[in-house]
Order: sequence, then structure tokens, then C-alpha cells
Amino acid sequence: MDEKPRRERKNLVIINTGNGKGKTTAALGTAFRAMGHGWRVCMVQFIKGKWKPGEVRMAQKLAPGQFEIIPMGEGFTWESEDLDKDKATAQKAWGIAKAKLLSGDYQLVILDEITYTISYNFLDLDDILEAVRNRPSHVNVILTGRRAHPALVELADLVSEVQEVKHPYRQGILAQVGIEY
Repeated sequence: MDEKPRRERKNLVIINTGNGKGKTTAALGTAFRAMGHGWRVCMVQFIKGKWKPGEVRMAQKLAPGQFEIIPMGEGFTWESEDLDKDKATAQKAWGIAKAKLLSGDYQLVILDEITYTISYNFLDLDDILEAVRNRPSHVNVILTGRRAHPALVELADLVSEVQEVKHPYRQGILAQVGIEY
């Protein structure tokens, strides 16, 4: 563990987890704040990929060259009929994400919905922990998704749990453009 006093640290590990809506949205809020200070940001999306959500469209319009979003997923894994393909996709995404994390080219790297890949044993937890620990000292990282592994929680400096109190889906209302994607 880093032995520097916390006030001297230049980077953070942040986890947005829980069953409620808003984990990715919170990470995007941090990304936009960081870009306001001139930071370069990269987000690798481990589940999203078949559609072009609003955040990808805005990043391309507002911050070309400053905010890179890489959708690598095949959609919702829990609806998959080909888990081997999903595992291969997750491993390919991790290869890209790990390279971005370790490159030093960004001040913030977001690993969106990576916790699912750990829960499904698609990725090696120890490899993820090692990469997060060994990233350049100026790189902050946000990991999102439900059921964050206890080892990730232990490593993190900040963990926020988003809880569902009420959700339109439970009322039969499907995901809304501009709100959920």
C-alpha cells in the first residue's frame, strides 16, 4: 500500500457500485469536471457497445481528443446466449483498458461496468488489481458496476453505493432516451 500521507497523493481509485441507476452517470459527471480542468479522460465500456449512447455522441462533439469513449461490449451479458463470446469480448476490452490505464496518456480512466466481468469470472481479478495498483501516479481511475468485489473495495479510496429506491422499469416503463442512454 502507498505509504505517502493521503494529502500528498495525486491519484484516486473510485468505485461507483450498487443496484441503483446512476453509476455510469456519476462517472461521467466526474469526467466532465476533470475535462473542465484540462484533463484527458478515457472511458472503456465493458457492457455497452451495440448502440451509441448519448455520452458517446457528446464526447465526440464537445471534447474530441480530450475524452475518448471506447464501447467494447456486446450488450447486456445477463441476456446472452453465448457466454464464451462474452468472455472473449471482455478480455479484448480489458486488453485495451489496461493499455490505456498504464499508458499515462490520461489523468482519468473509467472502467465502466467492469465489475460484471469480474462477477462472471470473465476477467482475472488479480490482473485488474495489479494494473490499478501499478498505474502511473497521475492517473485516477473509476470502476463502475454492481457487486464490486471486496478486494476492489479495499483498494479504493472512495466507494459510493447507489441504491434503488424507486425505478420506472418496475412500473413497466422501458429505458428512456436521454435518461438511461
